[in-house]
Amino acid sequence: MKNNILKSPSYYKILIVDDVARNIQILGNILSSKGYQIAYAQSGSQALKIANNQDFDLILLDIMMPEMDGYEVCEKLKSDSKTSEVPIIFLTAK
Repeated sequence: MKNNILKSPSYYKILIVDDVARNIQILGNILSSKGYQIAYAQSGSQALKIANNQDFDLILLDIMMPEMDGYEVCEKLKSDSKTSEVPIIFLTAK
């Protein structure tokens, strides 16, 4: 029988990527109150740098951002062997 020990939320690290600071604040407050470790980026290029230097269990990624939209960020993350397996959930106001 496999050992199915559930890990506490504090084990998991989530990267929130959004150009709107208020959105990051709301999501960050909700997730951190549940015990998750939170990091954030306010641009696609910043997200790529952070994701390259830290390991994440999930990325919450805004689609509509200036300079580099969420689709482009996702494409770059999925093409990098270090981040290709990290699940991504898109966020959008559309």
